[in-house]
Amino acid sequence: MAATVRIHRPVVGYALEEPGTFLGSGFFVAPNWVLTCAHVACGGEGGEVAVVYETAPGRGTSSAPGRVVATLPDLTDRTGRGPRTDVAGPAGRAAWGPPAADRLPAGNWPAPDLALVQLTEPVDDHECVYVSERPAAYYGEGRVLYAGWTENEGRLQVMDGTLTVQGTIGGWSSDVQMRLGDNDLPYGVSGGPVIDPVRGEVIGVLKARSDHRPGGTSTGIEQLRTLRVPAEAVRAEHGDLYQAVFHAHDRYHRDRQRHPASRRQTWTDVQGRLGARPGRTLSPDERIQLLGRLAELPPPQSTRGLLDILDSLPDFQTLGPLPAPRGWRDGLGALYESASDDGALELVLDYAMRAMSAPRPFVVPSTPDAEKALWVWVWQAAQRLSARYRAGLAEQRIERLRRRDEAQHDVPDTFWGGAHSADGPRGRVPHRRGGLHARARASVGAGAVGSAARPSALLELVLRGWEPDRCDWSVSVAAPGGEVVRLHEAERTPLADLPAHLAGPLGEAFRHCDEPGRPALLQVALPHALLGLEVDTWRLPPDDEPLGAQRPLVVRCADRDLLPDEAYGAYAGDGAYPGDLAYPGNGVDGRGGTGAGDPHGARRPASSGGPGGSGGPGGPGGPHGVRSAGERDDPAGPDGAIDVDDTDDTDGADGAVYVDDTDDVDDVDRERRARWRWLHAHRAKAEVLDCDEGLRKPVPTVEELRALSHGTVPVLCRYGDLRYEDDAEALARIVLGGYGVALWRRRRGRPDTVCGEFHRGTIDGIAEPPSARYLPEAVHELRMRLRAGRTESFWADGLTLLYDDPHQPLPGTGDLLEAP
Repeated sequence: MAATVRIHRPVVGYALEEPGTFLGSGFFVAPNWVLTCAHVACGGEGGEVAVVYETAPGRGTSSAPGRVVATLPDLTDRTGRGPRTDVAGPAGRAAWGPPAADRLPAGNWPAPDLALVQLTEPVDDHECVYVSERPAAYYGEGRVLYAGWTENEGRLQVMDGTLTVQGTIGGWSSDVQMRLGDNDLPYGVSGGPVIDPVRGEVIGVLKARSDHRPGGTSTGIEQLRTLRVPAEAVRAEHGDLYQAVFHAHDRYHRDRQRHPASRRQTWTDVQGRLGARPGRTLSPDERIQLLGRLAELPPPQSTRGLLDILDSLPDFQTLGPLPAPRGWRDGLGALYESASDDGALELVLDYAMRAMSAPRPFVVPSTPDAEKALWVWVWQAAQRLSARYRAGLAEQRIERLRRRDEAQHDVPDTFWGGAHSADGPRGRVPHRRGGLHARARASVGAGAVGSAARPSALLELVLRGWEPDRCDWSVSVAAPGGEVVRLHEAERTPLADLPAHLAGPLGEAFRHCDEPGRPALLQVALPHALLGLEVDTWRLPPDDEPLGAQRPLVVRCADRDLLPDEAYGAYAGDGAYPGDLAYPGNGVDGRGGTGAGDPHGARRPASSGGPGGSGGPGGPGGPHGVRSAGERDDPAGPDGAIDVDDTDDTDGADGAVYVDDTDDVDDVDRERRARWRWLHAHRAKAEVLDCDEGLRKPVPTVEELRALSHGTVPVLCRYGDLRYEDDAEALARIVLGGYGVALWRRRRGRPDTVCGEFHRGTIDGIAEPPSARYLPEAVHELRMRLRAGRTESFWADGLTLLYDDPHQPLPGTGDLLEAP
């Protein structure tokens, strides 16, 4: 195979024919782009290699210098433009590969073990393989071909052969590998192509050979979809490495096929002789012409945008948890598993129509011509279908382009819900100084109360009671409508090692959700004992920015229904939790408050101030702002509670709100929903619960917390400090009090930290946004400011946001458990 190359250390002259400089194999996937294994490419010096290739079968070899541009696992710098520079290589050059202490032997590089090499001196006389747009994981049986270079009797020679597919490693996870057997794989073939002989296309890269049996493993080409995604919207094709390589690949094969003077046999010619029918409907020539036209378009705005296009197609089946499609060609490959014989062509044409009219991350002068060329292909292919369908296509084209033009004219302002001219910066809002919500963008639609308007990533941790230092975990994508698609799960992971295990699965979840310049929300569902876990400080991978500085990150309570009864302090017989110590005005004086002698029995006024009556924290002027009788807030007021139809609260003669304790669980759930709706329709008010001008005080009891106004956001200043109750119990009281939004800061063992700035920052910041829906972005902004060294935000160090939407319960909430 002329496209299969040798990878050497960067030497010159006859040394390139010496086995001593030989590192392994690779192959051209696009003009001047070589795909190989990371353990092969990183055997060079400072990421520099020499690529030896054949210009044509039997015409001898040439060489060109190359540079490793990307590896998987990702070992490039954060910009994705070059090698890591945290490890010095020879002569001070950047070292490609893990730090010396973690350097791995060849063949045992972590999956997926891929590298892209770009020729630094471009050439135009080499062949390129045809890479499948269909994931290799769908290839479950049969035989495959392979090719590569090896040493034979002191000479380097190309070789090929067949291997039997014997299953997969990794199941349907994002790092699946194929197990190959029934043939010996000599040293040097790692990095060579694995070819589907039925369809005539490359589906994988030889990764390793087995030490104990014939054969080895291969990595699917689709793993390249996990290459680093640019954080901001790209302004040119080369701004996204993945798109640049595969657009060049598809244009190369389209151009080769239609070149009038070429007499060389093409991959498309071979596929035609094999009788391949991509998607059960396209001929190889039709497919390559379609892919070539799609490659002339700007890429999809994001993986999320491409998934939305696929989901909008009629009769499209949901994708399995593989690396999600990223480019137009990937979307076409996804259709192959959904296409039925009688509707396959219509499915392909519907997809092409959506690609033709999709929003663009950028537009170049040739884009209108590319859209017209794609329309011409669609119209020609539709001649096989009915006249009625063709007429519908013409109408659909006009309507889709009209809607896109209108959307580009009035781009919605994602901060205030209004609109601004598309001529201005898309989705940008002025930077506001001093507020907690500066530059915070709304993450929910104007009419969507209790549900996010964009998909989010969901990480769930479950402690193992018999192994307290380990946990089970899962990573999912949560859709706006409540559907949760699990991508990955694992058991018995040491808590200390979680970041390393989560890097890949969370990266895949983020690709499902992120939009250019708008990282998606990460929800972390934790047991109440772990709500203080410093997830926002995790770095995935270790040299990356902290998670909390990369994207909005919130925590949720995963075991609300299992919280300990002790957290209910106020419900004890004498009205006081044993850990509550008396302090002036807290109503705990040793005499009790509401007990068996309470004249209201099981029906106590929620505004009575708890065990201390009106003289306690809930009384008039109480430090926690609990409403007393006759002080109920106007339902339409800006700072109080509202009456909602789905509560069973009853107004007494004195105007107090009474809580029916006989149905307490349902009552708390209704309160949670009422509070959530209020906070997402009005301005909120922060209430510092455990600190008064630098002096710690007990967190109010659950009953006292339930009596606070619906507009209250509880704040803990002294989390991690010496306190009257432990941190887990303090948070449990807030959760059991019906609060879905709360803030606290981790003091990290600094009891002398000044509290005043933290109190002012949270009180002013929470009251400033028009709705609590802006708080996740607001906290993200603060973390970014801290990361940038903005000293005015120092008070927010260690800030954590509880943002637990009762309208979107966690998976499994409310399920009944049965003994096995």
